[in-house]
Amino acid sequence: MRRITTSLRLRLLLGTLLWIVVSIAATGWLLQQMFSDHLARQFDRELNIHLNQLAASIEFDVAGNLSVQPLSDPRLQQPYSGLYWQIDALPGPGTRAQNALRRSRSLWDSRLQVQADQLGDGELHTHQITGPNGETLRLNERIFRLEERPQQPLRLLVAANEQWLQQPLQALRAPLFGSLAVLACGLLLAAFFQVWAGLRPLSRLRRELSTLREGGRSALGRDHPAEIQPLVDELNTVLQNNSEFAERARLQAGNLAHAVKTPLAVMANAAQAEDTPLGHLIREQVAIASAEIDRHLNRARSAARARHAPGRCAVKPLAEGLVRVMQKVHGERALDFNIQLSDTLEFRGQAEDLQEMLGNLIDNACKWARQRVSIRAGQEQGRDYLDIDDDGPGIPEAQRPLVLQRGRRADEQTPGSGLGLAIVDDLANQCGCRLELLSSPEQGCRARLWLAPRSSAQPAG
Repeated sequence: MRRITTSLRLRLLLGTLLWIVVSIAATGWLLQQMFSDHLARQFDRELNIHLNQLAASIEFDVAGNLSVQPLSDPRLQQPYSGLYWQIDALPGPGTRAQNALRRSRSLWDSRLQVQADQLGDGELHTHQITGPNGETLRLNERIFRLEERPQQPLRLLVAANEQWLQQPLQALRAPLFGSLAVLACGLLLAAFFQVWAGLRPLSRLRRELSTLREGGRSALGRDHPAEIQPLVDELNTVLQNNSEFAERARLQAGNLAHAVKTPLAVMANAAQAEDTPLGHLIREQVAIASAEIDRHLNRARSAARARHAPGRCAVKPLAEGLVRVMQKVHGERALDFNIQLSDTLEFRGQAEDLQEMLGNLIDNACKWARQRVSIRAGQEQGRDYLDIDDDGPGIPEAQRPLVLQRGRRADEQTPGSGLGLAIVDDLANQCGCRLELLSSPEQGCRARLWLAPRSSAQPAG
């Protein structure tokens, strides 16, 4: 029930189906009634024709005896044929009532039994009675007076089997209902096509939004139907506003970094000349503050980028560029870098975010590696990941959750602020990625960075 109320397609189809069923049923009933009324009028006209023929065939002889000339319909001569006539004598001055004064041969030895009612001259009454064989008869009656014997009123009765009226109606029902069923099927197919064609632009809009979300385009198309285009224009306006907001956020983040880091640099330079415990404390706290500022500025920039559609970037060129930088930074150690990445591997997000995460992970691996650092890609359950391995001492499993916390380090003797992995973990969560620390096959540490799923590029946190 909830699917019906929340699905526009199902609501349209259900409403159309209900309207078609009601309309077809009403049309079938109306056509049947119209045909039935037409048959009844035609049936009555035929009975009236027989009444007129019967009235024209009545004669009285010189002795006052009533005689009736044979009528033209042969069914009136066939016993129990279903078509009958009868003449009753009504009481008049000097006369008495007499039922079945004359009757058709088709009645044989039976009589038409009709409930007595008041008839005026020229009036026509219709009744439904039971015939000689138990069949239902439709009967018309009227009063008739001969000009030469006006004092002797006669009641003329003509009846016919009502089954003759029902047979054409029954014969009509099968083709009528069959035709209406075919019409209903055609209307249903037309309704399905209309709903499909009417909602197709929404499916196209959904595909465009999916492509936009994954970075394949920066705005929605402008060739949608007139009813949808205003919505598309509003969405494009929102996307443009978010893009401008992100640019302003980056600019403000850079200005803030410059404004804060300049006083910190002055303090660090002033403390550099002081070879005292206070100088060491100031330098250490300035380094921590700088790293903390970098961390929060990176989060601010990432959050601003997450407010508009992410792009795409190739992983291999970015990783190779970072390795070249690390070879210079850690050049005195002559580390061996091994990169095994596909040219088609893409990161669904901003290149700056991947550069920030990979840069910290590779730099961390270089700090702990003895000789080798490896960068490989893999896939599991349809999701890509990057493995950054080193052949260093590794991280015990119990300490892995701790080193992801801000300011915690596995070895206090190694230079650093303890913020690199925490920054990567926060940034990965915002980009829809996930950081996992494992044991490397080279006995060191493996940092596995799960990339954003292919079906979604939305930030996870």
